Amino acid sequence: MNFEFSSANRIVFGPGSLRAALGDARRFGTRTLVVTGRRTERAAPLVDRLTELGMASSVASVAGEPSVATAIDLVARGREFAADLIVGFGGGSALDAAKAVALLLANPGNPLDYLEVVGRGLPVAAPALPSVAIPTTAGTGSEVTRNAVLASTEHRVKVSLRDASMLPRLAVIDSELTLSVPPATTAATGLDALTQCIEPYLSCAANPLTDGIALEGMRHGARCLRRAHADGSDLDARTGMALTSLFGGLSLANAKLGAVHGFAGPIGGMCDAPHGAVCARLLPLVFAANLAALRKRDAANPSLARMGRVAQVLLDDPTATAEAAIDWLGALVRDLGIPGLTHYGLAESELPDLVDKAQRASSMKGNPLPLTPDELYAIAERALQAP
Repeated sequence: MNFEFSSANRIVFGPGSLRAALGDARRFGTRTLVVTGRRTERAAPLVDRLTELGMASSVASVAGEPSVATAIDLVARGREFAADLIVGFGGGSALDAAKAVALLLANPGNPLDYLEVVGRGLPVAAPALPSVAIPTTAGTGSEVTRNAVLASTEHRVKVSLRDASMLPRLAVIDSELTLSVPPATTAATGLDALTQCIEPYLSCAANPLTDGIALEGMRHGARCLRRAHADGSDLDARTGMALTSLFGGLSLANAKLGAVHGFAGPIGGMCDAPHGAVCARLLPLVFAANLAALRKRDAANPSLARMGRVAQVLLDDPTATAEAAIDWLGALVRDLGIPGLTHYGLAESELPDLVDKAQRASSMKGNPLPLTPDELYAIAERALQAP
């Protein structure tokens, strides 16, 4: 029963909460590097508000998921501007890039000095600069995590910078910012959020505090994802998915993930695939593989009974079984139009390399039990095709 729980210093949640919450940002710095997505114009109201607060701003764009090269470029931009506060405004890519920049601006050297798995994994010498995280999608929960995922094109893998000081000083989750997210992105990010509630609940590092948060996140995701996908203007559904994303972030940051994300990191480095869509395609397959492996090799593992609890929450049925969860997740992935991984260019010939990389991924350490290479290969092979 030993565990700890860490999160952003302050979390502000609710539709329309952004403007008032930003008043707290000026306590952290006066020269702000705003890291946002491709459409920098979306950050204009944020910059206007920072200007009202007497803060200078420079806006930097992240096109796609961030890489080591992206981080190096943003750090140079931050140093040139003499930034003392980093604000991430956008999806998980923008938030991760912002947190990476906050850490790297405070420390010497190259991102590869600090990256896990493929880098040197050195301890950081100084805490990250203060950061503020403002998600505009409901998916990664990056606003409350202490890591930033970067792609290393040299190694064809995505891995994390990780340090407790990377937790944002302020996280603002305003679901009105997600109303314009298109259906395909809503599906992919929403399924990522749901995955990030399910995997920590089944994780070998689950604890009583994350259990309650994860289960509540699942409940909101099951109730709201189809509605948000069908009608992006449904603010109640968007708010429910923002909760799912937030609760997934809180859960994964304190109870680890599993084989879905163990695969997703390498896949993201091997082909140009959206992280959320990759997780979505893998989720029912990994759930089924874990269920079979637990029954075969570790029937006393508490995660086996927890799989039934996941089913009961997802289906809102106290009699639902783990098999029902597999069927429910499979139907959801199909109905939301998630493609197979060949759609993104992953080839069957790459699967041995993928399995090797997945076995070494940090997220795999949270899986309820170790999966064999053959079990991992079978998951990846099925994931190539559409559900």
